[in-house]
Amino acid sequence: LRAVTRSRNVFKISSRFVRHGISNGKSIEIPAVGNAENIEYSSYEEETMILQSTIQEFRSNPVEIPIVINGKEYTTGEPKPVRPPYDHQAVVGRYYEATREQVREAIAGSLEARKQWAALPSEQRLSVFLKCAHLLSTTYRSKLNAATIVGQGKNMLQAEIDSACELIDFWNFNAEFANRIYEDQPISEPGVWNRMEYRPLEGFVYAVSPFNFTAIAGNLASAPAMMGNVCVWKPSAHAMLSGHWIMQLYKEAGLPDGVINMIPGDPAMITEEILNHPEFAGIHYTGSTPVFQNIWQTIGNNIQKYKNYPRIVGETGGKDYIFAHPSAKVNALATAMMRGAYEFQGQKCSAASRAFIPASLWEEVKSICKEQMERMVVGNPEEAETMVGAVIHRESFERAKSYIQHARDNSKTHTIIAGGECDDSIGYFVHPTLIQTTDPNSKILNEEIFAPILTVYVYDDNKLNETLDLCESHPYGLTGAIFAQDRYAIQSMMQRLQYSAGNFYINDKPTGAVVGQQPFGGSRLSGTNDKAGSYLNLLRWVSPMTIKENFNPPEDFPYPYMEKGYDDEEDMDSQLEYSDEDEESQ
Repeated sequence: LRAVTRSRNVFKISSRFVRHGISNGKSIEIPAVGNAENIEYSSYEEETMILQSTIQEFRSNPVEIPIVINGKEYTTGEPKPVRPPYDHQAVVGRYYEATREQVREAIAGSLEARKQWAALPSEQRLSVFLKCAHLLSTTYRSKLNAATIVGQGKNMLQAEIDSACELIDFWNFNAEFANRIYEDQPISEPGVWNRMEYRPLEGFVYAVSPFNFTAIAGNLASAPAMMGNVCVWKPSAHAMLSGHWIMQLYKEAGLPDGVINMIPGDPAMITEEILNHPEFAGIHYTGSTPVFQNIWQTIGNNIQKYKNYPRIVGETGGKDYIFAHPSAKVNALATAMMRGAYEFQGQKCSAASRAFIPASLWEEVKSICKEQMERMVVGNPEEAETMVGAVIHRESFERAKSYIQHARDNSKTHTIIAGGECDDSIGYFVHPTLIQTTDPNSKILNEEIFAPILTVYVYDDNKLNETLDLCESHPYGLTGAIFAQDRYAIQSMMQRLQYSAGNFYINDKPTGAVVGQQPFGGSRLSGTNDKAGSYLNLLRWVSPMTIKENFNPPEDFPYPYMEKGYDDEEDMDSQLEYSDEDEESQ
């Protein structure tokens, strides 16, 4: 019955048809899905040599990065340079910014493309992105990894697990999740066929992506598109090289023109145009909290303009923590602090930015951290041994530098344990920095920094609960980790920290969520917690319609009880009253 349901579910909306399932009546069989295996780069591996060769090709041949609208490439206006954050004098590309007229063209083009895209059976749409995953796992792997290294400053491993593995996983797993959604159908009684149509949203989706994850940039536009939506995508100005190669990949995979239009440019102007359009149907966003709050407020102010209530899906960052119990294993704890805080220069939304360590463990943990930090290679991410590169741009560099200076200026309550060096002569390098504070209200302990700076608050072992409350009281709620061997303590800490994180880790660092394993997202000021990497996110991009078909409809109004006689008028009135109530409840 489900196979028949999926093959015949066809309905009309504004002269546009939407189909799910395949026309021959068979169930969709998504290829077996599993997480992509990451390449272990080293100085002598063949894959490393291929990647480094691609990097050099990019550096030797700066690319023109056009605006892409309905398959057309525009290179009008003043080009903007793309510079590696670790070598800010070099130019590896030039991109162009969309005008207000081009934004309007992109919206109109997406709405036109929707007429055919939404009409495709689901397997036709999903197959495009399964092909994207295949291309990325083969011919595009070194290209997108190299673009992420050169354009965003990730080291080889961080680029591999982001722009290759995670994006491959998004496309493969989302195809599986979409199919599961389509298969979820209501029950039917004899003579009735109930079914559910998972329609794409009516209108277009606005995708706004950050610089820090190429995989997020790919997923923010493609997840709604897989469910039949069309997207206008504004990539980050600091991730244009990888954005360009994502669009090239879409094109080779056969994504129809206009389904995803890429319009870099002035964020305020682009957002203004989009949020004022009556067919704005939703936003898929990753970025800062103030910007997201402003967008939400604008949508609220414009609510009477829209055909539908727009879907608002966003992830906005956090002040992520590691909290250690006195029973924690110190080596595992210290290593999680180092990896969680300093991988990709602390520029992950999930990066460990604050740590709460019991006094009984602190001296040993501090010693291990200092020893590991001495062995970290800070420098050019094109080299396989590099652990920490440069932060993304000068604004980020100056911001990080100001927090380190704040610690120096407040030496009574702050101690720089290790690091603290900042050098922007070649690139925007901020060395991994470990700060201890005795001030629970310290701005370094409480404000999001987005740099390789970890602040430690050492607490008295007898004040565990008070310190848990301090940790839990923070307005962000993205990721958090606890370290303990005591199982009773783990349970107690989990309960006390219940809403402090959307992704909660036990004896592990608070970063590195894997698609299909740890669906990602947080609440409070960290976002809407719609869990990228799960079916929950895809459900936000459909507007379900319930359909009931009756194979034997009644042909006269009386119900069976009306055929019976009644001894007196009073009995009949009571039965009619009951019937009316029952009919209303139905």
